[in-house]
Amino acid sequence: MTGGVFSIATNPFRSRDGRRMALLANIARLQAALDSDPGVAVVADVAGYRRARAEGRMGCFVAVQGGNAVTADDVAWLPDVVSRVTVVHLTRSALGSPARPLGRSGGGSGRGLTAAGHDYVEALDARRILVDLAHVNGPGFWGALAAHDRTTPAIVSHTGVRGVHDVWRNIDDAQVRAIADTGGVVGIMYHSGFLGESSAEAVVRHLEHVVRVGGEECAALGSDWDGLIVTPRDLRTVAELPVLLQAMRARGFSDDLVTKIVGANYLRVVEAVRG
Repeated sequence: MTGGVFSIATNPFRSRDGRRMALLANIARLQAALDSDPGVAVVADVAGYRRARAEGRMGCFVAVQGGNAVTADDVAWLPDVVSRVTVVHLTRSALGSPARPLGRSGGGSGRGLTAAGHDYVEALDARRILVDLAHVNGPGFWGALAAHDRTTPAIVSHTGVRGVHDVWRNIDDAQVRAIADTGGVVGIMYHSGFLGESSAEAVVRHLEHVVRVGGEECAALGSDWDGLIVTPRDLRTVAELPVLLQAMRARGFSDDLVTKIVGANYLRVVEAVRG
């Protein structure tokens, strides 16, 4: 492991001021926890990641999951260490609606991105913060891409693909292609319910589909190892990542493709947005 992304979730039941205060406190707490390990460095961009690696330390990026932690006006003062924001998380907010089990076509029912959500995407672009479209429903996904500055990549950080397992949470081929067209990545998560099977091999099948539809530059890992997902039986902890690498090679993935998937593609996207 040479790096990772640590994401802070938003508590939607707090007040607006409460969400803002909690986020700032949690960012500070996370930074302090990571900085307490001499083998870790908190980084905001790829240049920082490379410095950490040159020092023999793991480079850790910080992200926010749930854009409603702060308003579009507040995005301007988010700490520089925040490199990515997932616009919509598990609950409906002033920004838009998440994918839901009863929705059709990948959570396609319900309202899409709101006017506030449109402004939010523009604010993230202005701050050079990655726009993450994991969790958002179908209309919201397309609305966010319409608002997004297409000269920079957008991403779906953790998902499955409907071309392998047709379930509400996963994205379809049109969405994969749309992300690829921005130069972004689709990260495959490790939740068995969205993979369709409890195995590292299932993760690889989803990755293979992303490569087939969006190209080799589009596929990435999006574990979502948060303690709540049901992981594949052979991929329960980071110590079992070699099992995933072996499954990729058994599927015929080249060393170059494996390198792209396990980190190079995501780092390229971060560098394109943040330097």
